[in-house]
Amino acid sequence: MDDAIAVFARNMQAPSLGDAAYMALKDRLTRGVYRPGDRLTVRSVAEALGVSSTPARDAINRLAADGALVYAGPKTVIIPVLSQQDLREVTLIRIAIEGLAAELAVANCMKEHIDKLVEIQKKINSALDRKAFGEALWHNKEFHFLVYELSGLPRLISMIEIQWLRVGPSFYDLYPAFAEDRRGVRNHEMALEALVDRDGGALKAAFENDIREGYRRLRHALTARESQIPKS
Repeated sequence: MDDAIAVFARNMQAPSLGDAAYMALKDRLTRGVYRPGDRLTVRSVAEALGVSSTPARDAINRLAADGALVYAGPKTVIIPVLSQQDLREVTLIRIAIEGLAAELAVANCMKEHIDKLVEIQKKINSALDRKAFGEALWHNKEFHFLVYELSGLPRLISMIEIQWLRVGPSFYDLYPAFAEDRRGVRNHEMALEALVDRDGGALKAAFENDIREGYRRLRHALTARESQIPKS
């Protein structure tokens, strides 16, 4: 799970240290490393990324400007909790653009890509078996974005990343339910079959179904969280 962070760290040359820290923290948010409501400080981010306080502060400031973090003090930020309206909006956008990216991916998919996806799915299955949900989420992003990148449309990928940045921390609420019924696994298996068959429509449907089923679970978890908030 630390491989991506190690890659960012190796690329952290002085002129681009702030950019590398931003990308590393952004990646951790989209992979569900942090949860809604978690508090981050400049020090904790610097320690997690292995950088000094200056690039860590820059990364926090940029992600706050992106709306991925909310200030709770001069040196502390909070991972925001999505509202029901926000969650619905993100889901509708994801279905539209991730379905498109998946459908277009078929034309550029080779055997080596399918083999790589199979290996990633094995890692996801192993993590779910061990109830290592954070690890499963880490590899889940790898699976999705390997397919999306095959669309060959970098601006579309950037649009998808923005939505994952918003919803990524909420992905923890998929578990343990998603691990018990393996809905996500089934959708990924359908995606692999569609890639083998070179069926863009089926691949699009598999990813759209994955997003819809995730939405239902996240909506349920959010409703449960809202019910626990004391009414004034």
